[in-house]
Amino acid sequence: MSNIELFAAALGVLAVWLTVKQNPLCWPIGLVMVLIYSWIFYDYKLYSNMLLQVVYAGVQVYGWWQWTRGGVADNGRPVSYLGHREVLTGLLVGLTTSVLLGAAMSTWSDATQPWLDAFLTGFSLVAQGWMANKRVQCWPLWIVLDVIFVGLFVYQSLYLTAALYALFTLLAVQGWWQWRRDPAVTA
Repeated sequence: MSNIELFAAALGVLAVWLTVKQNPLCWPIGLVMVLIYSWIFYDYKLYSNMLLQVVYAGVQVYGWWQWTRGGVADNGRPVSYLGHREVLTGLLVGLTTSVLLGAAMSTWSDATQPWLDAFLTGFSLVAQGWMANKRVQCWPLWIVLDVIFVGLFVYQSLYLTAALYALFTLLAVQGWWQWRRDPAVTA
């Protein structure tokens, strides 16, 4: 554990808590966190997660725009549900991304966990996209992914990050509960 990991973890807790509360400041704080974590994951040879953090940097900007200017009359996007077809399409995209990235990482890198890392990366991209668009289904997907992330980070001896993802799991449960009860939620 390093001071930089501690700082990134603290930013992560703040960013996810603000996301649950639907506060758009979650996005710039999350941007700083993902940039720091990209360096940490590179150092631990979790290359798919490193690339995920770089992609997240772009998604953080997109999410910030969506939450502040991307909705009705530029007042921000309301919470809504995905249709069954959209959920299946998103999960297929996550699976395809996972297989392609896993094959690439296991063939052309010295990644320590190429397939698991790729699986988590592929489906995290889906969850992050859903979250940026305020889709309720992002939360149950995050719950599953965060539980698996905890195991990966314990295996990699990233104990503080594992604890962070355990907290993310609890915050995802809270987010799922709160977003489903949002009075402005649309079908």
